[in-house]
Amino acid sequence: MHDIQEFTEEYFGAAVDPDRERYFSLFRDDVVVHDDGRSHHGLTAVRRWRAEIPSVRYNLRGVTGTATACTAVAEVSGDFPGSPVTLRFAFVRDVQGKITQLGIEP
Repeated sequence: MHDIQEFTEEYFGAAVDPDRERYFSLFRDDVVVHDDGRSHHGLTAVRRWRAEIPSVRYNLRGVTGTATACTAVAEVSGDFPGSPVTLRFAFVRDVQGKITQLGIEP
């Protein structure tokens, strides 16, 4: 499993990659994502959620935690009201390094 700095850099790199499959390959099929007051259960729901997200840029500010549970802080900027905004991304990963839970909040 990657260390948490490598993992978060991979996550944010994949999040802006035109190859969407790179991003989705980071998640387990039964992942749960909590974002903006909504929960998305399973990879199919996560694909729908990502399709609604505008094109943004991420500036990783820091990461703390362990290989299986870490939190990244990133400045997110783009064409949306209130840009830029600083968000916390709380990741839970399985022993293979796949994301099983992701919570995104201010």
